[in-house]
Amino acid sequence: MAFAMIVFIPGVIIATLTFPGVMVHELAHWLFCWLTRVKVREMCLFRFDTPQGYVLHESPSSPWKQILIAVGPAFVNTTVGFALGLLLARVEHASEYIQIAWGPLAWLAISVTMHAFPSTGDAKVIWCAVRSPSAPLLARFVGTPIVGLIFLGAWGSVVWLNLIYAYLVTMVLPEKLGLA
Repeated sequence: MAFAMIVFIPGVIIATLTFPGVMVHELAHWLFCWLTRVKVREMCLFRFDTPQGYVLHESPSSPWKQILIAVGPAFVNTTVGFALGLLLARVEHASEYIQIAWGPLAWLAISVTMHAFPSTGDAKVIWCAVRSPSAPLLARFVGTPIVGLIFLGAWGSVVWLNLIYAYLVTMVLPEKLGLA
């Protein structure tokens, strides 16, 4: 009888092992604060605590800005992870001296992409923004399913969905697009 075994590793351990991803995740929030002209009050790229990183910023002037800031890591971590995946494919076909870098580069690519999913804290912030009485109907229409997707991603991370996503973005997608 075959069965799948789910390995549970506490989030703080995973975050420590994949700390570059946490750092890029927080930098993505900072970048989207900068792009939307929302002032950042405090930022921590990584720490050995929960949350592992954070960006505290002023309240955005619109729900749209809040949505962009919250989902920024989905764009940035995925893009950086994909770019690292392209580089990884090149290293794989390079000279044996350069191939030594494949392992550390693969760890970096997977680490960054594993943290592309916005956090449940990000979902709660979006939820508050789109449920505000002044939120436009379109922002509610767009923001509500995003909140659901973020919570689904958080649940999926328990069964390693974030690792599967990272593998697909960094290893499979460059090859399938013929860019490897």
